Amino acid sequence: MRGDVRVCCTTRDDGDLRIDEDATVLAQRRQAVATAPWSWLRQVHGADVVVVTRPGEHAGAAADAAVTATPGAVVAVQTADCAPILLSGDGVIGVVHAGWRGLVAGVIEAAASAMADLGGAPTDALLGPHIRPRCYEFIGSDLDVVAAHCGEAVRSTTAWGTPALDLAAGVRASCEALSISVVDDGTCTACSPQHWSFRARRDIGRQALVGWIEP
Repeated sequence: MRGDVRVCCTTRDDGDLRIDEDATVLAQRRQAVATAPWSWLRQVHGADVVVVTRPGEHAGAAADAAVTATPGAVVAVQTADCAPILLSGDGVIGVVHAGWRGLVAGVIEAAASAMADLGGAPTDALLGPHIRPRCYEFIGSDLDVVAAHCGEAVRSTTAWGTPALDLAAGVRASCEALSISVVDDGTCTACSPQHWSFRARRDIGRQALVGWIEP
């Protein structure tokens, strides 16, 4: 990642960052990570992108990605098992919430396009904690839908031998098609006691991937 970009992937130690948490507690938890107002999203598993031009703009918008070229504007996505991604270009960053529906809808491509419009097409991606195929049983025709969009590499197997979805493979395929280099954190939310996982434990908590450009 470029030196002027800051990113934080929160854990359970940072507390529950669900948007329906107590407002005062949530504000305190966010400030402990990044003091400026957050542009957080009401994620809908689609491909809508918001462009943030000032700190806190579009907070609560229904979207699955936010991009900014404004130093000090904090953009964030919240996840339990979906893939959080930080995209970085020349003076522009974006955050993306990518589950299987978002991948198929083209959320990474949409965020990259929005960043290019701001003059900084992404060249690097950081892929944060999410559920890994060994824990992500994915049975049925939806796996064919994801494979049709992202390639056969998304097909995998769980630790107990059933069909699984490899979200990381889907993210890499989408990024590679855009000439974006990917660094993968490697953490499985289902396996990690430091992260929330709805699929593994029915956790209602959420961690966040938070990014900003230093002023």
